[in-house]
Formats: sequence, structure tokens, C-alpha cells
Amino acid sequence: MTDALKRLSDEGVAIWLDDLSRKRITSGNLAELIDQQHVVGVTTNPSIFQKAISHGDGYEQQLADLAVRKVTVEEAVRMITTADVRDAADILRPVFDATGGQDGRVSIEVDPRLAHNTPATIAEAKQLAWLVDRPNTLIKIPATRAGLPAITEVIGRGISVNVTLIFSLQRYREVMDAYLAGLEKAKAAGLDLSKIQSVASFFVSRVDTEIDKRLDALGTPEAKEARGKAAVANARLAYEAYEEVFSSDRWAALDKAQANKQRPLWASTGVKDPAYKDTLYVDELVAPGTVNTMPEATLEATADHGGITGDTVRGRYEQARAELAAVEKLGISYDEVVQLLEDEGVEKFEASWNDLLKSTEAELERLAPSEG
Repeated sequence: MTDALKRLSDEGVAIWLDDLSRKRITSGNLAELIDQQHVVGVTTNPSIFQKAISHGDGYEQQLADLAVRKVTVEEAVRMITTADVRDAADILRPVFDATGGQDGRVSIEVDPRLAHNTPATIAEAKQLAWLVDRPNTLIKIPATRAGLPAITEVIGRGISVNVTLIFSLQRYREVMDAYLAGLEKAKAAGLDLSKIQSVASFFVSRVDTEIDKRLDALGTPEAKEARGKAAVANARLAYEAYEEVFSSDRWAALDKAQANKQRPLWASTGVKDPAYKDTLYVDELVAPGTVNTMPEATLEATADHGGITGDTVRGRYEQARAELAAVEKLGISYDEVVQLLEDEGVEKFEASWNDLLKSTEAELERLAPSEG
């Protein structure tokens, strides 16, 4: 066992766990990961909750109580998921206090069916912040066209946000712009900017999965050579954009007002292709002021054999540009790929949410007391 996780943390990368379940909370496992594996945050999404609740560990009693009360399935899902997020936030509270509110955070997503509805996303974000009622929560809003004005509005109200499902460099710049506009709104309203935090979740592995599939279809030596490089190149150029935006004059004015930078968060960091090293999206994306949220398998792999060799992002921007250009040269459209991934990302979360509603409804019916 190396202490690669400590080295990663020392490089300025916040290690978050991309998973949550009631069993993880009640068994003491989450507290153990914080204590022993340098975990300082938790992210959730509809797929994670669907998996946790369908496996049923620890949810029976709450489901039975909800069934007796005859609540709607939507209300039941929100009661269950916010309870888990609240408990995880309490476990992470000491980290939140120790880091001045930067880490020790738990993310919860707005209903993915609202991804293309700005007013509903804003209303849902406010409701979730109220329901969880913990200062160390991040409300997840997808980086869709409709999500951008919602981000500005929610940040402007002083609610901390995790912007999710970012694939394209152009969209990432729009996300940073939406965040700064939100901070400017909050500042005009007299809010304390030091209390508002945000991360921008830039998805990694799915970019390689989609581009590699297209490269394999070409089957040329050049296509083979380009495999497994696009995702890391894309993320490195996102960091370049982050450095640029957060050294601008516009940022300087907010910085003076004690605002926090919106940190880039590397999401979807579990390797999908067994041909690649299982810590690829950790080892190759080490840069100060970032977050890497990992599924437990990736966290364990990094702890065991992660190759943390210092900063692997800055100074590699030209190489990253060349790697993406090589893919374009082979006739694979970057813009088309990232738009497809955004659309698919929303659809996948929506499908998981619908599965979650279905499995919860089945449990409520099973546990409902017989009439009479």
C-alpha cells in the first residue's frame, strides 16, 4: 500500500468519493474513508441512488413509514435521498470546518427531468437546499443550455452549486461565466461571497469511450495511435481555460470581495477500457485547486498503485491541443462528440431517475399496510 492518495492530496487535489448509500453511512465506512483514505467530499447522482436503494440495504424502515403515510413516490425518493445527503454532510462537517468551507461537501442533483427547464431547475435547487438544510451541501445543476441561467440565479441567491455534465470546452467557459454572473448578482444583493462555493464537473472517461469507438471503426494506424488520449487532453485544456478566467480583471473584482474560485472537478474518472491503466484519469490530471471524484474501485486502485508524480496538467497544453487536432484530422468532429455526450448524459440520468421511481414505487406497494 503506497500513500499515493496523500501525495495526490498534497499536490492540491481534493479527493471526493463518487458514491453514497445508507449502508456506507451507518456502517462507519464513510467515516473510515475520510479518516484513512484522505476523502474530503462526496458526490451523488441519480444512478448512484438508484443502485443504493434498489439494493435495499438500510432503507426498509423508512420505506415502510413512507408507505403507511401514503406519500407519493416522488416525495418518498426525495425524503430518502435528502436523508442520506444530510447524514453524509454531518459526517463530513469537521472537514468542512477545517477547510473553511471549501471541502467536506456532499452534492445532490436536481431532478434530471428538469434539465431543459430553467425556472423548474431554480425552484428545485432552492427546495433541495431547504430540505437538506446543511451549509456543506452542493446542489447539482446540469450544464445544459437551460442550466446556465439557473446556475447564475441559484449562485446569486447564495446557494452553492456543483455544475455537472460538462463535456465541451466552450460549454465550460459558459459555465464559468454563469458562475461569475451569479457572484456579481450575490455581491449586488449584499451577500457574503466567501460562503458561496462551486465546482464545475468536467466529465472525462466518456470522452475516450465515444472517440475510441469512432477511432476503432476507422482502424488505421493513425487512429490506433490516437486512442485513449482525447479525454485527458480535453480536461487539460479545461484547466488552461480555468487559469485564464480566474486570472482575469473580472475575477479580480470578485476576488477582492472574498469570492471563491469555482474549482474544476474531474468526474467520470473510472476507466472504462481494460486496456488502460485503472488510475489513468487520476495520474494524468494532477493540478492544484482541482477535485477528483472517484468511484470506490478507482480510489482503492489509486491507493494501491497510483502513479502520482506531481503536476501532470500545466505545461502540457500544446501537446493536448495537438492530440485533439489529430482526432479532428481523422474526420471525428469534436463538437459533435461533446454534444452527443451531453445529450446522452442527461438521458442516462433521466433513465436512472425513472428506474429509481419505479423500484421505490414497487417497495412502497409491497410495504403498504393492507386495508381494513
